[in-house]
Amino acid sequence: MDPLRFGIFLPPMHRTGVNPTLALQRDLELIEHLDRLGFDEAWIGEHHSGGSELIASPEVFIAAAAERTTRIKLGTGVNSLPYHHPFILADRIVMLDHLTRGRMMFGAGPGQLTSDAAMLGIDPMQQRPRMEQAFDVIMRLFRGETVTEHTDWFVCNEAVLQMKPYSDFDIVVASSVSPAGSKLAGRYGTGLLSIAATEPAAFQVIDYNYTVWQEEAELHGHIAPRHTWRMMGPMHIAETLEQAKANCRYGLQWVFDYIAHIIPTGDPSAPPPPSDLDDFVDYVNETGRMVIGTPEMAIAQIERLQEKSGGFGTYLFLGADLADVGPTKRSYELFAEQVMPHFTGQLAPVQTSYDLIRNAGSRWVDSTLGAQLTAIADYEAERSSR
Repeated sequence: MDPLRFGIFLPPMHRTGVNPTLALQRDLELIEHLDRLGFDEAWIGEHHSGGSELIASPEVFIAAAAERTTRIKLGTGVNSLPYHHPFILADRIVMLDHLTRGRMMFGAGPGQLTSDAAMLGIDPMQQRPRMEQAFDVIMRLFRGETVTEHTDWFVCNEAVLQMKPYSDFDIVVASSVSPAGSKLAGRYGTGLLSIAATEPAAFQVIDYNYTVWQEEAELHGHIAPRHTWRMMGPMHIAETLEQAKANCRYGLQWVFDYIAHIIPTGDPSAPPPPSDLDDFVDYVNETGRMVIGTPEMAIAQIERLQEKSGGFGTYLFLGADLADVGPTKRSYELFAEQVMPHFTGQLAPVQTSYDLIRNAGSRWVDSTLGAQLTAIADYEAERSSR
């Protein structure tokens, strides 16, 4: 396995009551911040209702973010395929691949918010079948094929892209609890994005979905390497657990309540989570749903995912307003300072070099002092001879 990579999955989730213009600007500033800190990826969501996830077009956002950044890769996380004609969407993705000079990534999903689908007149039961129809066409177009396809919701007549992709960009299919995403990713030999990987229901089937992904890939003549597997989970860290709790008074329970109204979060007959903030933080930490705490707790959570999965390629933060802007940026700084190098192996040689000096006692001080005294003596001898 290559060293673990890190990034953000940015729906985004903003508290209501905040100027939406400023919220979108802060999203762009956050991507710039992550680029400077050395994060590898940012996946940008697509949503059209709810009042929290404000980015309607990940492609437009990526175009703006690409002009502000230098190295971080930018992906659609994810495009809701049933909402788009597959030829038009494929054409836009290839154009962005050229505009970003290969920093583009493509993520596909059925559409998370059924309220979006309802406004478009799409039966939620048709979202996944339509996604599969669209994904097949998009993959063929990316390969340079000329596609003719007639369905009950789109038509392609000898459709062919006028530009070939600039790069062999990453393609992922989103997956949660059901094996639908894993099956599709394996069938086409793409990467897998396990959203909500730390939710107990999804965590329990991580290894199962990996098996589905691998079996489907082998069945269709593909290889699905672990480094193309991404996992996402909510996290906010600070210097101390108490500071992290205080920071998350801003939005933690708000975000959790919002999520509970858009996606299944567990057994509906189970008792509701605690209403007291301290108890709520203990609850999400103990169940593994989130990490609200310290860099050491973040390391333990990622190692827990590694143990359960057998290894994966990239860990993604959930980009949600658990805390206000300043503490959120500091959380990413702490992660870059202490958590990322733990997994990339950058800390060990630095510590080894320091320990060699520290454990040498006075050896290096004595040699430096000896050289200084010798230089002084040599100069005085030279001076006397004059």
